[in-house]
Amino acid sequence: MKRRAMLLVICLLVARLSSGQELNEEYRTGITNLINHLKKGNRKQVAEMVSYPFSREYPIPPVRNEQAFVARFDEIFDNTLKQRIINSKPSKDWSEMGWRGVMLYDGEVWIDSNVKLAAVNYQSETERKMKLRLIEADRVRVHPSLTKFKRPVYILETSKYRIRIDETEEGIYRYASWPIAKSMREKPDLVISDGEMNDEGTGGNHTAVFKNKGFVYECAIIVLGAEDSPPAMLTIYEGEKKVLSQKAKIIGR
Repeated sequence: MKRRAMLLVICLLVARLSSGQELNEEYRTGITNLINHLKKGNRKQVAEMVSYPFSREYPIPPVRNEQAFVARFDEIFDNTLKQRIINSKPSKDWSEMGWRGVMLYDGEVWIDSNVKLAAVNYQSETERKMKLRLIEADRVRVHPSLTKFKRPVYILETSKYRIRIDETEEGIYRYASWPIAKSMREKPDLVISDGEMNDEGTGGNHTAVFKNKGFVYECAIIVLGAEDSPPAMLTIYEGEKKVLSQKAKIIGR
């Protein structure tokens, strides 16, 4: 995971240095407004700038609306993050990244093409503690055979399957799947241990790979792709033959 995070930082740095684009007036105005609202403590105005639902690191629940964002403001914007944004310079510290919008520094904060706050890839101490509590609570949501894990990584849903990927205490990845109509509290139809996470080398894209009895199950997480790319893909191979390929939604991450 540390290697994947480092590769993501490197890719973002290269992209930022190579873009060399002057921010357009709309982006500059949006960033300046965000900085000014944070300076003045205008929580409601910041909440009005957000694209909902606003994701947080799984299993922390997303923020669904402006009212919830105002209530959870201090969880997301602690003093450290606020000062990093307030002290940033739109022309120097924010970079345009094509259709994805603009990012602060190496992707700590993203503003999308609609000039809405799309992501905060930063975790306050309050959120870190909340995540640990929720991980423990998450264990009761799954079948007893799956309760031993270090942290949940992804929950994916295709048109046919629900897939859960966990990282175990040993640092390996575990795949469990159910028919989409089943609950995760029920016994999974398939469990594969000893999976690995492979970096794709472009903007954080990565694939979890699991092998079982001649089949290979690949869960591709698409961070940077075409504008119409799905968030994830499930592909199953039997030997060299592709036997299934389905788009997936990321329900938890």
